Amino acid sequence: MHDTKDLQSTNVHIKVQNFGPIEQAEIDLRPLTVFVGESNTGKTYLAALIYALHQHFEGFSRFPCSDSSVISLGFLYRQHHQSAQIQAELEEEMLETLEKLNAPKTSFKFSDLPQWMRDQLESNLTDQENLRDALKRCFDFSSISGLIRFTNSQDNEMKVGLKILARNQILWSFDMSDSGNGLITHGHVNQDIVLRANGKSIFSKMPDVKSLIQLLRVPQDERTNLYYLPAARSALMQIHRVITSSLIERATPTGSERFPEASTFSGMIADFLQQIIHYKGRNGAADKVSAIAKVLEDEILHGQIEVKRPVTEGYPEFLYRPQHTEQVLRMNQVSAMVAELAPLVLFLRGVIRPGDTLIIEEPEAHLHPRAQTKIALTFARLVRSGVRVIVTTHSDWLLQQIGNLIREGELKKQDADTRELSDWLLKEDVGAWWFHTDKPVVEIPFDRIEGIEPADYEDIADGLYNTFVELERQFLEEEAANANE
Repeated sequence: MHDTKDLQSTNVHIKVQNFGPIEQAEIDLRPLTVFVGESNTGKTYLAALIYALHQHFEGFSRFPCSDSSVISLGFLYRQHHQSAQIQAELEEEMLETLEKLNAPKTSFKFSDLPQWMRDQLESNLTDQENLRDALKRCFDFSSISGLIRFTNSQDNEMKVGLKILARNQILWSFDMSDSGNGLITHGHVNQDIVLRANGKSIFSKMPDVKSLIQLLRVPQDERTNLYYLPAARSALMQIHRVITSSLIERATPTGSERFPEASTFSGMIADFLQQIIHYKGRNGAADKVSAIAKVLEDEILHGQIEVKRPVTEGYPEFLYRPQHTEQVLRMNQVSAMVAELAPLVLFLRGVIRPGDTLIIEEPEAHLHPRAQTKIALTFARLVRSGVRVIVTTHSDWLLQQIGNLIREGELKKQDADTRELSDWLLKEDVGAWWFHTDKPVVEIPFDRIEGIEPADYEDIADGLYNTFVELERQFLEEEAANANE
């Protein structure tokens, strides 16, 4: 059993240059990561990139061994066995590997794998065809070159770097670049990654490829997923029943190749609709996460989101039952706030579990300021339960509440307040990143007085106040002039 700290022990570092609207950005994903800034500055672009890379690598695990990597290893091994000489060399390598695996009090590292396995696993990191498909699907571009940010400078090369770290050690890394002449990729796995510690004997005979792969793959119960809740969720919730899964597949860039006349969804919206259309919940949903959904219903929605399942075939219908009433409303009859938050309730109740990552765009949409502050509490509860959260937002109320939650967490850490705090964040839990037009993305450091608000919010507030003062002065002058007539 893993605790929250274990589930979030892998650190993800992403660096981009000339990517979409972004001139330059370098961020670390924290338990709560917040993207804030003006529209069209790249917040959604960076969130979509995170989603695309996660889909491509099948997670940001300690070791990049995806299901596709397993298939390629097995295929390559069968190819090698076509030659008797190569087969003998492989068997000798297997014997050496067996000795290392069963050596007492010795850790088994990536460098202890047969050379052909290491070469193949590193080459899988740079699989350009699958990477192109993932990026094109998420960004709805016909060419990866469409993601390049063309500037007035001569250096218009797009660069993306990904590093997966643990305890400040790089476990594996990936880089890609494109200057309009084609995609270039590089990948590297740290040779000192420990695949099994302490050298405990686990094989009584020669290990085969399948046995070795079990050392590399993340166990099924430890795999984590990433889910994306796009903006305009209320509209999507109202139309989901008229969209079939076949239409969604047709609407993605890869699916539309057979239907070039069709309009397309981005991959994130398509995946979101698939989750909604095929929603069944999950048996044994994480208690801590599903309990957060219940609090969200009680404190913000003031009612319950219900799922009406078809008797035979068809798709589920989602309904809203206000508190203290038997009345049930369809999604096209509820307020925009309810329709916006209903997907969050559904995902927390039946899909997301500790260790997963949730990306949510503009959670403040259609919410009263008081509800926006309560959504911040929801994110703090998710962090405490082991869910990593990435938010894009324009909400000053949301940011102010996150700042207060950090202040409470810092007091709790210092034992300056003996109250039991159920909703709190630590300074190191939160990364807030400020997106500018034609400027590098910068981190907003937490300040005990200012919180994590970007400087331009204060400038806007000052501008509004100065305008108010000037207009008030004019009113007073006009009243004085009228009095003297």
